[in-house]
Amino acid sequence: TITSYLGLTRFSYLCSETFCQFRMDGNNVEGNIAIEVSPEEENTLDEPISKTLKRDVKAVLKKLFNVVLPSFPGRSEALLHDWDLWGPLVLCLIISFLLQHGSSDGSVGGGIKFVQAFILLWTGAIIVTINTQLLKGKVSFFQCVCTLGYSLTPLTISLLILKILSSFMEKYPFKLVIVKFVLCGVAMSWSIWAALGFLKSYLPEGRKFLAIYPIFLFYFAITLLIGMHN
Repeated sequence: TITSYLGLTRFSYLCSETFCQFRMDGNNVEGNIAIEVSPEEENTLDEPISKTLKRDVKAVLKKLFNVVLPSFPGRSEALLHDWDLWGPLVLCLIISFLLQHGSSDGSVGGGIKFVQAFILLWTGAIIVTINTQLLKGKVSFFQCVCTLGYSLTPLTISLLILKILSSFMEKYPFKLVIVKFVLCGVAMSWSIWAALGFLKSYLPEGRKFLAIYPIFLFYFAITLLIGMHN
């Protein structure tokens, strides 16, 4: 009807008039809404792939440095708020590959070890993160997984060192066991220290032990997997 048409026209006019009250000026939107875009984020769709890869690798190395050395002066905790899973994925694949590559029971056993390591790393990190979330920790899900994953670096380094030493100490199994025990213990302590160096300030007060204990079990299980590796 004509009345309905006039009413719809009036409504459209009011909507258009209201929308026009918001004026765009660069990256700022009037109406108490501000959108800030950093220079590094501008025109990223048109940049070369090599530049994108270089920026991502640099970001991963930066996060790796800040997580592994949590007490280093000048570290930026805000850096990890821009979480990523590339670093943890690479570390997980390295550990799994090294455990598979050195297996002496054939490809089947090696495949099982690869799967065990991969599942243990990701499932363990997810379980620890869920526990932190249930305890009302002030940390996001992926940020916690990112931190736990990057903190695997000391254990990865210890596994690499053990792979090298095992080829030179085959005739000294007792000494190799001692070196493995000491090296794995130091690597586990370093991983826990690195993870807590960032997460401790986000753990709930009065429940920190309930949040730290699963983190300890997570890295202890991975240490056992590395220590029992031949």
